[in-house]
Amino acid sequence: MIAIVRKNLASLCSTHKSPVSSPLSLPHFFSTRSESRNVIRTKIYDLLLHEHKFSAEVASKVASELDLQKIPENADSILSFLKESGCSSTQLERIVKCKPRILFHNVDDIKLKIKIFLDLGLSPADVAKMISSNQMILHYRAKSKIIPSLSVLKGLFGSDDGVARLLKRSLWPLCTNLENTLVPNVEFLKSIGVPMERILFFLYACPRSFLIKPDVMRKSAEKAKEMGFNESSKMFVQALRVITSMSKGMWEVKLQSFQDMGFSESDTLTMFKNFPNVFHISREKIVKVKGLLLATGKFNMSSIVDFPGSLGYSIEQRLVPRLRILESKNLIKWPPLATMCTLSHDKFFERFVRPHSTEVGEEFVTKSCVKDKN
Repeated sequence: MIAIVRKNLASLCSTHKSPVSSPLSLPHFFSTRSESRNVIRTKIYDLLLHEHKFSAEVASKVASELDLQKIPENADSILSFLKESGCSSTQLERIVKCKPRILFHNVDDIKLKIKIFLDLGLSPADVAKMISSNQMILHYRAKSKIIPSLSVLKGLFGSDDGVARLLKRSLWPLCTNLENTLVPNVEFLKSIGVPMERILFFLYACPRSFLIKPDVMRKSAEKAKEMGFNESSKMFVQALRVITSMSKGMWEVKLQSFQDMGFSESDTLTMFKNFPNVFHISREKIVKVKGLLLATGKFNMSSIVDFPGSLGYSIEQRLVPRLRILESKNLIKWPPLATMCTLSHDKFFERFVRPHSTEVGEEFVTKSCVKDKN
């Protein structure tokens, strides 16, 4: 057997004495292949730049990233269809830049996905915004992935309107196995007494909080109950939203961060019970707001602990202008922190500014009072 192999190798070597003598030599082959790909990339670049008005930067990036052996047959059709379906040039660029392989997709499958979304009652503008923000959805097959997921969601919400509202918020529910995450999590929350309207509120507010392992959801609910949250209250689902988003390590870091800013552990837990989203506010902003409020001499740490929602308001558009009004010539009796923060612009103006407009001056009032609703 060995003798036969040696004979065949010898025969092969004698037939191809030199790689240079062969017209199919490796250097020539790779050179030809490289030239072919460069030609294809140039054509893709021209298609994106001239036919579909992409920027030269994006067109070049997409063309260079694709490992092309042939021109995508449906590229022009796909781009034209997405544009006709409501995608702006900016949105189209974002889709292709993030997912260049979309140019190789089946155009009929993409058309079916767009039709499915439109049939839910979503507008072309809604769909364009959705797919440009989460391009991955275009890679999922309509019949085997998207349609089954929508069926689950329709069973939960009971209407196309409810599903459409959720998808405008996030497409993530279509990108995961709902039978292993969302469905058991919803059933668990119902089983412990969380009202369905609270569950839907939670789902609309933060869809991804439901796309976690059921064991994580159970442990998070247990933690919320241990902290004193009632399952039937609105605050329970808000606490659950925060807890599910943080690992045990992140939770400990957050507690330590509040202590480093001068709040005791008891104060921190009280603030969380009153306003769970306080744990989602950055340390930098908390430090700025705390310093701003304490500097007035009218509020103290207890004021902030009693109303931690104050830490979430806009510094530039709400807190600073209102504090300036209240501090001007010490003319106005200071309201509680919660009142100062929560009053609408119009009510704040009528209650604390208009009665003193003569004293503080019209120009000062105009500059100091902002017209936003934050």
